[in-house]
Parts: sequence; structure tokens; C-alpha cells
Amino acid sequence: MIRYQLVCKCKNEFESWFRSSDDFEQQRKKGLLSCPQCGGSDVSKALMAPNVSTSRKKKQISASKTQTNAMEELNTALRNYRTHVTETADYVGDQFATEARKIHYGDEPSRGIYGEAQVSEIKELHDEGVEVLPLPSLPEDKN
Repeated sequence: MIRYQLVCKCKNEFESWFRSSDDFEQQRKKGLLSCPQCGGSDVSKALMAPNVSTSRKKKQISASKTQTNAMEELNTALRNYRTHVTETADYVGDQFATEARKIHYGDEPSRGIYGEAQVSEIKELHDEGVEVLPLPSLPEDKN
């Protein structure tokens, strides 16, 4: 496996793993690579220094940076998902469970909604076969 530092035309840098250099090129040519920040597929390799490690401590630092980058990428993807939902779905507030049932049973036209619900309401929706997912909680929500 090869880890490449990638850069998007929006200047966002992120890393990804590939089986080989050819695997990276094939995915890039097919437009399968996308920026976790903007979703763009104009992605290329960034300049990278070789990762030469001569001690266990350097390996631990490298692993820590990899974990930090992975968490940053995950948080960016979760932010993008939440933004997409809030921009494309209707906010129904505390009427979420009621509105979700109406849509599920065909009493209202199908559409994306989001809002608030109690844990007990979510369990009841699941028991009825209504598919619901929570919006992700992000680190900035906890500050």
C-alpha cells in the first residue's frame, strides 16, 4: 500500500492509500477520486518528502499525524453531509416523528425532512419500519 498526499484544485490537502502508483492513476483518470471538502474530482498528488523513520518515536509521531488527518477528513465529510441535509431537506422542528410517519404511510408527499425527536420516538419509528438517521454531532457542537 502507498500513501499519497493529495491536493484538490480548491487547495485542500488530504491523504489517501492506494495499492500502487498505477492504481492511483487509474482512479484519477476515471474521476473516482474526490476532495472531502468540496467534492471536486480535480485531484493530484502533492509534493511529499519521503517518510524515513529511524526510531520507534518517529513512527509513533507519524501514526499520530495519520490519525489526526483521518479525523479531520471524517469531520469534513460529516460537516458536508450535515450541510447537504440542512440545505436540501425541510426543517420540521419537534414534529419530526409525526411528519416522518405521514411521509412513510403516504399521507404526505415524499421529501427529505429533519428536526428533533425523543429517543423513545425514534425507537417507535424504527419499530414501524420508518427509516431515520441522526444528523452527525460535530466537535464544534460540543464547545
